[in-house]
Amino acid sequence: MKLFGFEMGQDQTKQQIEKGLYLYQSNQTDKALHIWMKVLEKTTHPTGRFRVLGCLITAHSEMGRYKDMLKLAVIQIDTAREMEDPDYLTESYLNLARSNEKLCEFQKTISYCKTCLNMQGTTVSLQLNGQVCLSMGNAYLGLSNFQKALECFEKALRYSHNNDDKMLECRVCCSLGGFYSQLKDYEKALFFPCKAAELVNDYGKGWSLKYRAMSQYHMAIAYRKLGQLTDAMECCEESMKIALQHGDRPLQALCLLCFADIHRNHNDPEKAFPRYDSSIIIMTEIGNRLGQIQVMLGMAKCWLSQKELDKALSIVQKAQELAEGVGNKLSMLKIHCLSEGIYRTKELQQELRTHVVRFHECVEEMELYCGMCGESIGEKNNQLQALPCSHFFHLKCLQTNGTRGCPNCRRSSLKPGFV
Repeated sequence: MKLFGFEMGQDQTKQQIEKGLYLYQSNQTDKALHIWMKVLEKTTHPTGRFRVLGCLITAHSEMGRYKDMLKLAVIQIDTAREMEDPDYLTESYLNLARSNEKLCEFQKTISYCKTCLNMQGTTVSLQLNGQVCLSMGNAYLGLSNFQKALECFEKALRYSHNNDDKMLECRVCCSLGGFYSQLKDYEKALFFPCKAAELVNDYGKGWSLKYRAMSQYHMAIAYRKLGQLTDAMECCEESMKIALQHGDRPLQALCLLCFADIHRNHNDPEKAFPRYDSSIIIMTEIGNRLGQIQVMLGMAKCWLSQKELDKALSIVQKAQELAEGVGNKLSMLKIHCLSEGIYRTKELQQELRTHVVRFHECVEEMELYCGMCGESIGEKNNQLQALPCSHFFHLKCLQTNGTRGCPNCRRSSLKPGFV
């Protein structure tokens, strides 16, 4: 193979990859992609191909080109198989898992993560295990399996501490912020991204600005839920600024959604709707179905505030189709809750009953109730505390009753099994 009239050897491949990285970090993304694609065309050496594919996968992920990211991950797996090295294979399966996570294919993500964890690699693979656990936790959260998500996040956090990996710790803290935001423990939802922002300030001199943008975005979410809308707006603006500078389409879409929600909280649908529209265009283009559902639910709430029941119902029904496809139970619960309110106002008893039943089924499936007081979790802002088994309870209940083992685990062990 020849490049500019020369055989492309390993050293030249390495130089070209480095040159691409320099351009990419200087925000010259198109030039970097051009160089990396050339390397991929010209080099026959598996190690060089593997490395350049890794660069291309990361770049496509950050630009929100998730379908291309997935194609590149599949090519990388074939390259790793040629090399017959478990470390390279682990890394390529992690990239395949991440591609599926971004496309909201959560069951596939979990399956590929389990493949990674079963690989018998060296210490290099073991250092990737924290990232594998994080991706797996994100996927379980995508399916609203909160206990397993928390288990994975805590494992990822342990790996980050054991390997002194501050970047991984920062990413896990952001995911934990999202986790507690969904369960409405807003104190922890703010604590974890603040911790991530601290890590960026203390250790992040040479890091990509995306880490700062990510922590600011998750802080914005928590501030909005706490009703601190000015703080939410400030953090979201900071995040959006970085996302625009770096052409980070996925984060731009999330920030637009957050801006729209802030305007909705200010009872300003005229400002909210255009931002929801801009957000859903990007979400649809990149394939973030979970994001699309969140946008639709925000829009439905806006229509409801304007007493436009039919418009709200129409958009809730679209969201329901997407949520069923993704398998996100918390979205289904919110959809049944909104539908229940709409049908109650319309006085349509049969439809109302259907959604009431389904709502309670979702609560049962997700175990969204405190095993001590029996009250629901995630209905209003409440401090939660997880036990070592990752079942969580109201903090006040644990403080009142103490912990003599986990009541949820005790109940599970009493269920009749197959002999």
